[in-house]
Amino acid sequence: MTNIISTTTERDGTLRKSAWLPTTKKEAELRGWDELDVILFSADAYVDHPSFGAAVIGRTLEAEGLRVAIVPQPDWHGDYRDFKKLGRPRLFFGIAPGCMDSMVNKYTANRRLRSEDAYSPDGRHDCRPEYPTIVYSKILRSLYPDVPIILGGIEASMRRLTHYDYWQDCLKRCILCDSGADMIIYGMGEKPVKAVCDELRKGRPIAGIREIPQTVYLSRKEDIPGGITDGDIVLNPHDVCLRDKKAQAENFRHIEEESNKLHAKRILQEVDGKYAVVNPPFPPMTTEEIDRCYDLPYTRLPHPKYKGKRIPAYEMIKHSVNIHRGCFGGCAFCTISAHQGKFISSRSKHSILDEVRKISEMPDFKGYISDLGGPSANMYGMAGKDKELCAKCKRPSCIHPRVCPNLDTDHSRLLDIYKAVDALPGIKKSFIGSGVRYDLLLHKSGDPKCDAAARAYTEELIRKHVSGRLKVAPEHTSDNVLKLMRKPSFRQFEEFKKIFDAINTKENLRQQIIPYFISSHPGCTEEDMAELAVITKGLNFHLEQVQDFTPTPMTVSTETWYTGYDPYTLQPVYSAKTQREKLAQRQFFFWYKPEERRNIERELTRMGRHDLIRRLYSGGRPYGKQDRKNEGNRAGNRRKGKSRGV
Repeated sequence: MTNIISTTTERDGTLRKSAWLPTTKKEAELRGWDELDVILFSADAYVDHPSFGAAVIGRTLEAEGLRVAIVPQPDWHGDYRDFKKLGRPRLFFGIAPGCMDSMVNKYTANRRLRSEDAYSPDGRHDCRPEYPTIVYSKILRSLYPDVPIILGGIEASMRRLTHYDYWQDCLKRCILCDSGADMIIYGMGEKPVKAVCDELRKGRPIAGIREIPQTVYLSRKEDIPGGITDGDIVLNPHDVCLRDKKAQAENFRHIEEESNKLHAKRILQEVDGKYAVVNPPFPPMTTEEIDRCYDLPYTRLPHPKYKGKRIPAYEMIKHSVNIHRGCFGGCAFCTISAHQGKFISSRSKHSILDEVRKISEMPDFKGYISDLGGPSANMYGMAGKDKELCAKCKRPSCIHPRVCPNLDTDHSRLLDIYKAVDALPGIKKSFIGSGVRYDLLLHKSGDPKCDAAARAYTEELIRKHVSGRLKVAPEHTSDNVLKLMRKPSFRQFEEFKKIFDAINTKENLRQQIIPYFISSHPGCTEEDMAELAVITKGLNFHLEQVQDFTPTPMTVSTETWYTGYDPYTLQPVYSAKTQREKLAQRQFFFWYKPEERRNIERELTRMGRHDLIRRLYSGGRPYGKQDRKNEGNRAGNRRKGKSRGV
C-alpha cells in the first residue's frame, strides 16, 4: 500500500483521486489509461473498503494487471449518459448491485419504504432502482449488445435459480432470463472472476466459457458440456414449480445441500426451453488467499465525490475489522451460508494486525475498534478436525440440532487475536459488534483445554469487549419455532444471560444484553408470540431489536413460508401471511406499551389464554418449570393440529 499511496498523495497529505479506482473518463486519464478492461456498475456508493463488494472485485482485478473502473449508482433515467461515459470495456461489464439485496435495502417486511438507504450518500432513496441487476443489465445490453455482461453480488447470487420474490409475490425464474446477462458469478467472487478474466484475455468468447466453478449460465440441452449425467442434480423445471409448490420446496433441499458441501454436484434446471446450469463452487479460500484480498491497497475511504456527505453503512464499519468469512450456523432465515459458505476462511494474525494498524493511522480514529468480527463473532479459526468427514457432510449447520462432534470449537485462537489487537499502540479498546453464538460458548466438547478456552473467551468478551450492549440472537422462545429456525433452545439463552449477569456483577459493570427476536416466522403462531411476551417480561426485557420475518430469496425459511412445506420433510407448516396475522403477532413484542394493551387482551381472550393476561398485566409470578412443561404440552398439541389458530 505504501508505494501506491506515495504516488497518489498531495503535498498536504490528502489522497489524490488516482488513489481510488477511476469513476469517470477524466480519472482514468489521470492514470494514463485510454482504454478500460473491465467496467463495474454498482448500486452502492463507491467506498474503497474491503467490506464493499465492488471495491473488492475492482482491487482484485487491478492486482491482476487489469484496468478497472467503477460507476457507482448510475442514473438509469433519460439518455443513460452514466452508462456511456466510459465507453466499451475490452473484456466485460460487471454488475455489482450492492452489499444488500436491493429490495431488502429499500423496503421493510411490510413493504414500506425504509427511512434511509444505508449505502447511499446522506441515506438518499433515489440513488438506486428496484432490482438494479436487471435494470443495469438491460440498459447495457441495449447500448453494447456484443459486450459480455457478468452478474455478481447478493442480488444475483440468491436469484440464480427459480426463487420466490416477496415484493412481487410470485415465483421468478433464474435472473439471467430477466436480465439478458451472460453469466452469474455467485458467492464471494474473487476466485471465479479471476478465472473468467483469464479465459477472456485468451480471446475465448463468453458463450464458450462453461467450465469455471461458481458460475451460472443458460444453455440449450445439447450444448451442456458433457451432457446431463447421473452425477448432476436435475431440479424440477421452472414451469412445474409454478404449478406445484411442493416441487419448489423439494428443489430447495438440493440447492441448500449442494451449497454446503465441500465437493458439490452440478445443478441444472430447465427454464423457458433452456437449462440454468450452476457449476459447483470453488473450495473455500485458504488463509493465504483471503489475506491477499484484505491486503490490497484500499484507501478505506469513500470516493472524494462524496466529500461532505455521510454514507451510513460506511460510518458503521470504518473502524471495524472483518477477521473471517463463512458461517456454519445454518440459520434457516439467513443467506450468509448460501453466499459465503459454511466453511470458515480465517485471516492470519499478521493480516488482521496490519489492518488494525492502518485504522489506527486514520485521522478520525480515537482508539476504539468498533468490531473485530465476521458473520458470527466467535467462529474464527474453527473447522472440522477430520477433513475427510467434512468432505462427506451435507448438513446445512455444524451446530444444529447439536454441535457436530467433529467440529473444533477452540476459542483460544480468537482470544489470542483480541489480546494482540489490544496490545497495539494507539488501541484503547476493541469491541465485538458482530453477533455472538452463545451455543458455541456453552458447548461442552469433552476436551478440557477447549472447554476452558470457551469459558476464558466468555469472560474476556464480557469484561473487555462489550461497548455497553452485547448483541445476541435467540430469535424466539418457542422450541417448536426455534427448531424450524435452526436455533438452539431458549434455555441456552437463559443460561448465557445468567453468566453475563454474574460477570457484570462481579466486575461492577453496567452492561446490557440485547436479544434479537423475529415474529411471523414459519411455524410461529399468535400463541407462541404471547408466550414470548410473558417469558421475556419475566427476564425484565422491554424488547427493542425486533423484526417481522422478511422472506428473502434462497433461504429455507422463505421456501417454507411461500410453499407451505418444510423442504426437508415436505410436511405442511403454518405461516402468518396476511397483514392482520403479522401485526397480531408483532404486537406482543410491545406488551409494555399502554396503547397495545387492549388489543393484546382481546387476542388472548379469543385464544382462551386468560392466564397470560394475568401474567402480563397483573404482576403474576415469574415464568417457571411448570409453565415450561405446559408450553411443551401445547407445542405437542399444535404439532397434532389441535391448537387454535393453526
